[in-house]
Amino acid sequence: MAGRYDRRAGHGGDRPIHPYPRSARVNALLVEILATAIARMSDKDERLAMLTVTAVHTDPDIRRAQVMFASLSEPALESLEEHRIALQAEIGRGGKMKRTPTLRFSADPAIAAGERVEEAIRRMRGDDG
Repeated sequence: MAGRYDRRAGHGGDRPIHPYPRSARVNALLVEILATAIARMSDKDERLAMLTVTAVHTDPDIRRAQVMFASLSEPALESLEEHRIALQAEIGRGGKMKRTPTLRFSADPAIAAGERVEEAIRRMRGDDG
């Protein structure tokens, strides 16, 4: 058997059952496409160097996507805004989706929170770094 299929009424039995929701699959695909595209663009635009895409959160209707980065300087944000259309075009080419979401960019708050926790632990231990 090649895979599990949904045999419920109205589905025709030809649609595979996915282990996680569509939005999670779309988000993972967008992380991959955007990370590759930004790495390629960083060869020509140094403001994009050393950016790490940590997550993408798409709206349920796939009209907008929030792209999160490990850190995001003001020059890097300006560059991303300048390259927004090219990045959306990359998604359109590689995503094979009905819609291409409008991208928004921000620093990942989970990274900052993790850094605060690590700093608190270092202070408790009396470490300097």
